[in-house]
Amino acid sequence: MAVDIIRQLPDGVANQIAAGEVIQRPASVIKELVENAVDAGATSIQIILKDAGRTLIQVVDNGCGMTPTDARMAFEHHATSKISSAEDLYSLRTMGFRGEALPSIAAVAQIEMRTMPRGETVGSRLVIANSIVETQEPVACAAGTNIMVKNLFAYLPVRRKFLKKDSVELSFIMKEFERLALVNTGIEFSIIHNDTLLHQLLPGTLRQRIGALFGHSLEKQIIPVETQTGMVNISGFVSLPQFARKRGSQNFFFVNGRNMQHKYFRKAVLSCYEKLIAPDTEPSFFINFDVDPARIDVNVHPQKYEIKFVDEQAIWQILAAALREALGKCNASGGMDFDISEAPEIPIFNPDASAGMPPVQKHENYNPFDVEKTSISKRQSVANWDALYENFNKEGSGTIGRTDSRLNEIEPDLKEDLALIPGLDNAPSGGTQDITTQNVLQLHQRYLITTGRSGIMIIDRFRAQVRVLYEKFISRLKAADISTQQLIFPDSVTLSASENIVLEASAEALQQLGFDLSYLGDCTWAINGIPSMLKQADPAETLRTISTALTGLQDLNNIATENILQPVALAMARTASTRPGQNMPMAEAESLFTALIQLTEANYTPDGLSIIKNITDEELENLFA
Repeated sequence: MAVDIIRQLPDGVANQIAAGEVIQRPASVIKELVENAVDAGATSIQIILKDAGRTLIQVVDNGCGMTPTDARMAFEHHATSKISSAEDLYSLRTMGFRGEALPSIAAVAQIEMRTMPRGETVGSRLVIANSIVETQEPVACAAGTNIMVKNLFAYLPVRRKFLKKDSVELSFIMKEFERLALVNTGIEFSIIHNDTLLHQLLPGTLRQRIGALFGHSLEKQIIPVETQTGMVNISGFVSLPQFARKRGSQNFFFVNGRNMQHKYFRKAVLSCYEKLIAPDTEPSFFINFDVDPARIDVNVHPQKYEIKFVDEQAIWQILAAALREALGKCNASGGMDFDISEAPEIPIFNPDASAGMPPVQKHENYNPFDVEKTSISKRQSVANWDALYENFNKEGSGTIGRTDSRLNEIEPDLKEDLALIPGLDNAPSGGTQDITTQNVLQLHQRYLITTGRSGIMIIDRFRAQVRVLYEKFISRLKAADISTQQLIFPDSVTLSASENIVLEASAEALQQLGFDLSYLGDCTWAINGIPSMLKQADPAETLRTISTALTGLQDLNNIATENILQPVALAMARTASTRPGQNMPMAEAESLFTALIQLTEANYTPDGLSIIKNITDEELENLFA
């Protein structure tokens, strides 16, 4: 006889499962509590943290407060003051509406809340643990709500194990804080961690808030964007093309006062900068959409980050047009390249000098009546291909010489592809071939192209250089073969709060790796010296890239030098490499190819990106089918 196996889960288990969708880490708790405070009409919100939110998350606001009955009802599932029917979902102007945030938090932590409505003299104190109300009593407190979340995931130890170290969780919190502060510029915010004030933001404009969060230098690098249509109103700021960054750009979208992530609109922004910035850089942007709530759906993602638009394609075009107009007003167009190394030498005009006769070049061996030498086949055989390829390289292409002795140290699959390149197999055994061949080209100042066993090999020049430099840097860092190159004029860089936290914790370790840094306050660092092997790299960009690379990897209280060698070496390699679109001298390209094929790991960068791609003969034939 069949046995019934389906049963309803106990309320406690069901609550914890539901909480896992909404509350993933301390930053999730802060997002939900601050959004509730915003919906309550608060003009001042204070966030207090202990141990990056593990021990304590406290949010204090001066909003409308709650009655004793409302305070208790707020922790019931699907209990909310934001909507009363399904139709209300199409006219939402509040951050919350599901009634899931507070019950989810109560299911995984201990909660103490004090709240009092404005105009009242006595408030209510509520204590909840594991979704069970332990006490509720009258209390004297300030108008508004003061909620404390203690021992996050105390009743869900498996989830607590997956929390990362304090520095990582704090960086997530700071990123969430930045999003919340940017979208609510009329509210005063402060955040305190372990009795240290990290930020105190006064009410102001969006531009002022951007400067307060990311440094006043960024505030001066952005231009306004604004357009109004019957479908959408767009406002905000974008950075000028010359301030595009390789790392650490700030990208924010808001819709009706809500943070969102939207890959489609992001492409619209990047398309406007396509010919204005280097391919590997990104602009910063802070763009707000004001749309009829009936034309969007915010009930898509548990954290409400993903939002669907009914008029997505039309808004894409409006956004792109608004950005191009803003950039055009500031004359943000591609400038002329005055690269001195490539510029022709033009003599200064002297009106008193005589013009003189142009020099005449004589070709002693040329005989126009010699049919044999002037035939097509003979002309091809005696052509000066070295000179032709030298000229071709000036436009971004050229030749690279190789030696057969290097093949013994290449990956087997790479060795097979290189084995059939003409010239390699003809080199003297055990020796070096001095004659450069014309089978490897530098294309579009980005790729190296050569023939392989089964077709064409394409090498990403930038990634190849990252791989080569990484191996060089990591070996020297491990061997402590480091000297500091002092800068004549110290450079400075302003980081975001989340990047600054990581850099503060790793400053001592970076000092041992050749960086001479000093903290100037307000998330700004002075760079007095850099490792001597980084002479050609931008010091500020290097430091920003390193701080980004270290985010999410290290413990705030215990950063050892040996633990950051790999991310630091990779960050240094990326900033020191020649970017796509930049000219690489032929001699340097030859050295790069030589160094690449000597590596035992030549196919991938240290972070797993492909360096070499093959196009087979069959794929080539299909292109012309």
